[in-house]
Formats: sequence, C-alpha cells, structure tokens
Amino acid sequence: METLIEGLRGIVGAAHVLTGEDAGAFGREWTGHYHWTPLCVVRPGSVDEVAAVLRLANDTATPVVPVGGNTGLNGGTYAEGALMLSLARLNRVRELNTEARTVTAEAGVVLEVLQGLAADHGLMFPLTFGAKGSAMVGGFLSTNAGGSNVVRYGVTRALCLGLEAVLADGRVLNLLTGLHKDNTGYDLRDLLIGAEGTLGVITAAVFRLAPAPVAHATALLGMETLPEALRLLHEIQAGTGGAVEAFELMPRSYMERLARHKPDLACPFPPQPVNIMVETATTVAGEDPAARLEEILGAALERGAVSEAVIAANEAQRRKLWEMRESAAEITFTEPHLVDTDVALPLDRLEPFLTRMTARLATLDPEASELIVAHLGDGNIHYTAYPARHDAETMAAIRAAISAEAVALGGTFSAEHGVGISKRKTMAAHKDPVALEVMRAIKAALDPKGILNPGKVLP
Repeated sequence: METLIEGLRGIVGAAHVLTGEDAGAFGREWTGHYHWTPLCVVRPGSVDEVAAVLRLANDTATPVVPVGGNTGLNGGTYAEGALMLSLARLNRVRELNTEARTVTAEAGVVLEVLQGLAADHGLMFPLTFGAKGSAMVGGFLSTNAGGSNVVRYGVTRALCLGLEAVLADGRVLNLLTGLHKDNTGYDLRDLLIGAEGTLGVITAAVFRLAPAPVAHATALLGMETLPEALRLLHEIQAGTGGAVEAFELMPRSYMERLARHKPDLACPFPPQPVNIMVETATTVAGEDPAARLEEILGAALERGAVSEAVIAANEAQRRKLWEMRESAAEITFTEPHLVDTDVALPLDRLEPFLTRMTARLATLDPEASELIVAHLGDGNIHYTAYPARHDAETMAAIRAAISAEAVALGGTFSAEHGVGISKRKTMAAHKDPVALEVMRAIKAALDPKGILNPGKVLP
C-alpha cells in the first residue's frame, strides 16, 4: 500500500493524496445511508494526471471510485478500501462558444457555476435540480441526471454533444466535439453517460446551450386529480407552443411535511390533493407569458379543474415557489429509516401506479406512510416510504414492490438517480437478461480487471 501511495504522490503531489482522517470527509454519502473508509483520496489537477493515476491503479489492480460533488442517493460512490478519485480540481471551463452556443467544461465544474456563466452571455444551461450548488459535471453526466426542466429540454444526455474520458488503462478517449450530427459508428459518448464511472472516468464535456428566457410565468395550482392535471399540462403545452419548462407535482402530504419542516415555505392556500408548480418561459422580447398562462388557467378555473391558483408577481415570489419544490430532498431525508426511489412511467399510468402502490404499502406495513413528489411533465415520480417496521426484510420488500409496480405498468425502476448499490438487486429482477449480458460484455472489454467503480450498477 505504501508503495502505491508514494506512486500517487509522485503523480499529483503529496498535498493531493489524502489518507486517514484527512480522507474522512469522503467516507459517506449525502443521504447518510452509506459509510466507508477509503484507501485514499486522490485529487488530480489535469487529464494527464487522471490518466497516470489510472495507469498505476490498473497495473496494481487497485479499485477506483470517481467522485464529484458526492450528492448521489444510491451508494454510487461507496468506496470501502478503494482509491477515491476526486475530480474537483478539474474545474476549468475550457471554452464558451457563443456563436455555436456550446460550452466545454471539465468534470469538476459545479452545475450552478455553469448556469451562471451561460447566463452572463445571455444563454442558458437548462439542467437544474436541488443539488445544483454542489453537483459537478462528471457526476451529473455519470448518472444522466434529469431534474425539473426535462419536459422542455431533456435529460443530461440530450444536452451533451461530446465528452472526454480516461479509460481503465489510462488511455484518453477524446470525443470532444460540438457537432449536432456525427454518424461515425458506435455512440461511445452515450455509452459513458449514465455508466456511473464503471466504464471510464469522464473528465470534460461539450454541452449545448439554449437561448436565455427573457420572461417567465410561474404558478402554483391546487387541483383534485392527476388526470385533470395532465389534461391541463397538455392544454398549456398546446396554448404556449410547447413553452412549459417545469410541471412539478407536490401532493397534499408533501405540502404538509414542507410546512412542518420549513414553515416559511408553507403552501399559500389550503393544500389540495394535487398541487402543481408550473412554469412557462419565452425568449421573445415583449411577449408576456404570464398573460397567456392566466388565460389558460382562467378557463381551467371556470370549468372547476383548478380550485386554487397563485401566480408569481415578481422574481422573489417565483424563487419561493421553486424553493418549495427544490426542498424535496432536504425534507425527505429527515428520518433515518426510509425507502427512497425514483421511478418513471408513461403519463397515463401515473395515477394507477400511485393507487396500486398506496394499497400495496398498506399490506406490507399497515403503519407505514408515504411521501410523493414528481416531475409530472416527464412521468418521473420520487416515491418515498417511511416504514413503521425497520427490519431489513420489510425495507427490501417495500423497495421490491415499488419497482415491481412501476415495471408492471410499463415504467422503469430508475429514472434519474442512477443504480449504484441500492438498485442492483432490482436490476437483476427486472432488466432484460440479454441487455445485462451485453452490459457485462462491454464492462469486461473496457475494464478487464474490474477496477472502475466495482460493485455498482451490474448485478
């Protein structure tokens, strides 16, 4: 071990190889569910240093776990006895091309920094979620993160044009292209995105940027049913030319929990069974998206589909509505015993899933409670169960039930948080077996010694 540590110090400098207590801060995941003791934490400052570290790790068969902001939820950075490769020092924006509307950023660039830089140039990097102040490029690429703007702009994969990655043996794979079309064989970029660091270490990427909206219209609505909410989504999409940027579900139970933990963010009206935060935006100067949204909502109020409506009158009110939604993770992980999931379903299967899951949870643990929040516009539900019984068997049964119900209705058990450790058994139960065979073959080809984030994703 000491020989390895000395070799690593020779590559990145002694100050950037952390061991013992100095590495302690890297020994847990944000949720608190997973704790470990890494062999060491290495903080390279360049792609060449990443490559040299991986060559040494490959030669010595040392497991390597890449880490960015460490804001994952499924144990993807668990690294007991492994070399943790922190990409935080790779934090340079290599190029911002306003003509091509692209930005090239290294793996350690924080999402909020990327958003701010784009805004400074009258552009927008549309990926957004609650952990934007700490999540880094390498991490949100490796989990193919989604967030609240997927309904208009797509997930991370849709925003990435090219990337650079270091393979297990230290070779640098240069796919840094700003091309929108490049049909030259297998799409290795998409193979690495969402692979959670098991096939290569992403070190940089080229992202597409969008025109920055000049005006938003943001509202909080109270409704009775999900089918009515989805009907309203389609009406707003049609009535605004597809300008819906977010359509977020916060049911009554969510609003009640939010009020308990963050009274200053309490719902401005008596929470309804279905509460929706909707935001539209325009890039056309002089256009008033609020007027159009008010017109559509007025018709919905008149027919009784919407019972409560509050439209943000200024940026401060808009930000407060967003804070209500972006507090989800904070208010969810306030109890030590929970089963947190992120399933996705076709839009017309959302209500059947919730109905079936509520009933099934009651059979598994009659005293359990549930918390739901969702990116309703793209069918992604974050379903959390709080069991009254905390034994491992009950917890596993609840997780299995959530996944099984989602898959039975044509959905998926993993929408945007990755697989990590938590969902490996679910992968074995529900992933197509031929797909698993292909995935194992790809892993063996790119990482024959199995050093890259071992024990993750594949059953």
